[in-house]
Amino acid sequence: MTTKILAFSGSARSGSYNKQLASAAAHALQTAGAEVTLIDLADYPMPIYNGDLEVKEGIPASARELKALFMAHNALLISSPENNASVTSLLKNTLDWVSRPHAGQDGTLPYRNKVAALVAASPGALGGLRGLVHLRAILQTLGVLVLSEQFALSRAHEAFAADGRLIDAKHQASLDGIAKRLVEVSSQLSLV
Repeated sequence: MTTKILAFSGSARSGSYNKQLASAAAHALQTAGAEVTLIDLADYPMPIYNGDLEVKEGIPASARELKALFMAHNALLISSPENNASVTSLLKNTLDWVSRPHAGQDGTLPYRNKVAALVAASPGALGGLRGLVHLRAILQTLGVLVLSEQFALSRAHEAFAADGRLIDAKHQASLDGIAKRLVEVSSQLSLV
């Protein structure tokens, strides 16, 4: 059975380095044998989560679409920008809306039995590493098995080749290794 992986960035910015990294990771995942769905969170607009809004209007259509996408995939590859040493408000809001109970289903159902790999890109020296700590904690709270391996790409503004791959061979090898590990672990768990 082919492993299905949902890949996305926590940024909506059109020139986002994390969107570029998510795309490079999606290619690495396909090379490793996965069926990959690469999405852009800009295509799933949602209001800031508010309990009163949820009671009044229900779960937004975009959140329901994302819930279905999460549930249809074995694993997640998230490329997370770092905002003030944490995750972006877009990414946190997305994870929060997807975690809301709906139609009699537990809110954590879209996260159950999922494996995730975390990557980040930043022009800074740490490559977004500090934000991955928070993202790991959020996902683990939701029941996701997060791989210990992660990748933080520093100097992202000069890291990508014209074909979307990483210029530095060691960086590309690290990304390929994480992709391969995500496919292996999620394949093994789906057999259990």
